[in-house]
Amino acid sequence: MTPASTPTSAQSAPSPVRDRREGPAGSGGRTRLAPSPTGALHLGNARTFLITWALARQRGWSVLYRLEDLDGPRVRPGAACALEDALRWIGIDWDEEAPVQSTDLGPCEEAMRRLAAAGRAYPCELTRAEIDAAASAPHADEEGPAYPPHLRPSRTPGAFTDSGANWRFVAPDRCVAFVDEVAGAREENVARTVGDFVVWTKRSQPSYQLAVTIDDHRQGVTHVVRGDDLLSSTARQILLRRALSLAPDPSYVHVPLVLGADGRRLAKRHGDTRLERYRAAGVSSERVVGLLAAWSGVSSEPEPMSAAEFVGRFVLDRMPRSPVTFTAEHERWLCEGS
Repeated sequence: MTPASTPTSAQSAPSPVRDRREGPAGSGGRTRLAPSPTGALHLGNARTFLITWALARQRGWSVLYRLEDLDGPRVRPGAACALEDALRWIGIDWDEEAPVQSTDLGPCEEAMRRLAAAGRAYPCELTRAEIDAAASAPHADEEGPAYPPHLRPSRTPGAFTDSGANWRFVAPDRCVAFVDEVAGAREENVARTVGDFVVWTKRSQPSYQLAVTIDDHRQGVTHVVRGDDLLSSTARQILLRRALSLAPDPSYVHVPLVLGADGRRLAKRHGDTRLERYRAAGVSSERVVGLLAAWSGVSSEPEPMSAAEFVGRFVLDRMPRSPVTFTAEHERWLCEGS
């Protein structure tokens, strides 16, 4: 197997932004598994990846594996290999591998040149504190305060230069509507909820919003399945697609998250729920999949099963529409079989 950190010869040099949505010959579409090497795979992320993989195998989509490593300060050595190993341990495989994101930024740079030339992006050197003070409003999300339109320059430059400043996308003051297979019909006015959002960072890298938009399009992703913590990103990504004429939009499936007992997204603060920890303790992969299956509406109580069995029994319409809470009882059930 080719290591996730090394592009193969078939994945050679960065290619221009282009439409590859036709997918492989005879394909019913393409989805992606896109982990970030900022930590080990835990039960919450594993559930989302298992559902993504199961939908692909049920519906005839090909599965692309893409390592998203642009969160530089948080990337951990060895995490990429550990992620692959954990996914394969519970029975998840894929049909193709994309270049590791940080090694293939040419298409994002091309997109920035197009946005700047069209007056749709501009550099911004303001700090979060300065924007927050100007906005006089609470933070819109984890990316920081909503960006007030009066801070936008009266004239935007005609050329993109990576000068060590953040670049922001000019968010039009209109609603973006889309339909999610789980969340239903959605509508958001990005200009009012987030404002002009960052598309290129002062670290000389594309933001998550730009990178995922460009990569999904040029890699032919037709179906995006991910956690519903990213539901709010969808309208921004659709705006970028329209500004860059990257049509058509993919279909979206946003899966409710797994939470800790405190009601927050499952994370290290809730204890060690890494798959590698359970594996080292002698817990079988079938027991892990069985718990994820119970959380996904496959069974009322956890029961050991393989990933192949999960594919045969999973029904998206039966998946709970509300978040799942990881409890001490779940932990005990997992460890009973070790």
